[in-house]
Amino acid sequence: MSEGTMQRRAQREEREQRAKRLSRVLVCAAAVPVMLVAAGCSSDSGSGDSTDKAAKAAASASASPSPTVQAAAYGKLPEPCKAFSKKTLEDLVPKGKSGKEGKSDDISTRGSCSWDSLDNNGVKGSQFRWLNVSMLRFESDVTRGPADKLAEEYFEKQVQEAQAVEGAKGVKTEPVAGTGDQATAVHYDLKKKEGTFKQQTVVARVENVVVTLDYNGAGLAGDKTPSGSDMLKDAKKAAKEAVDAVSETNGKGGGKAGGSASKTPSKSPSKSPSKSASKEASDEPSKSASSPSKKPASKS
Repeated sequence: MSEGTMQRRAQREEREQRAKRLSRVLVCAAAVPVMLVAAGCSSDSGSGDSTDKAAKAAASASASPSPTVQAAAYGKLPEPCKAFSKKTLEDLVPKGKSGKEGKSDDISTRGSCSWDSLDNNGVKGSQFRWLNVSMLRFESDVTRGPADKLAEEYFEKQVQEAQAVEGAKGVKTEPVAGTGDQATAVHYDLKKKEGTFKQQTVVARVENVVVTLDYNGAGLAGDKTPSGSDMLKDAKKAAKEAVDAVSETNGKGGGKAGGSASKTPSKSPSKSPSKSASKEASDEPSKSASSPSKKPASKS
């Protein structure tokens, strides 16, 4: 084989090798877009799944019912200075004038009224009486709970405060039947420089309203000390009248107040009242022994 023939063969083989290499490059180049497209499709598919899951979660959340709580049974309070009949006031504060209404930022949720009486018998002394009624109405709240439960917690707190008055002697506690859903009377003696005061506190709850009645009296300047048992009887009667006024104001006709059996609260400390009650009750003017020490001093 001549040298020219061998050279041509070598050139042909080199061209064939170059053609094969070029073919492989083109095949690989064509494969890259296909892979990218496949990867793109796979990525889109995952994103769609995430979007669908998020949409389903949002729909499920919107479909869940909002928390609810039972509405308060009573929506208003009576005028506290009109809670008692004329006869009741004549019996409890015979020399009293018109009641003095306490200040309230919302008369639909809180109210109070007080009366005082001084029967002056000259050198024989005088008889002093003081009557106060306070009413506090609770509203239901999703966070704090139903209104009647909040009222019950406040009721227990009021009873405990009446039992723990500084200087009280012979403290006694007893249930009061036929007055609201639950009612308790606390009575004791409180000695002051003006004389010995007979203190009666009746705390009652009807639905979501708590009524606190304070009634005390003393014989001043040598007059005899009044009968504690008689005063307690009068206080219980007046408390029932105030509770009935709450029911009647809310269109219940007083039936609830007279038909429920009262519950005796535990003498052990109860759980702390909810925040709703503590906020509303912190300003409530039912400090059972605060007024006895002040009232007679101004009158004697």
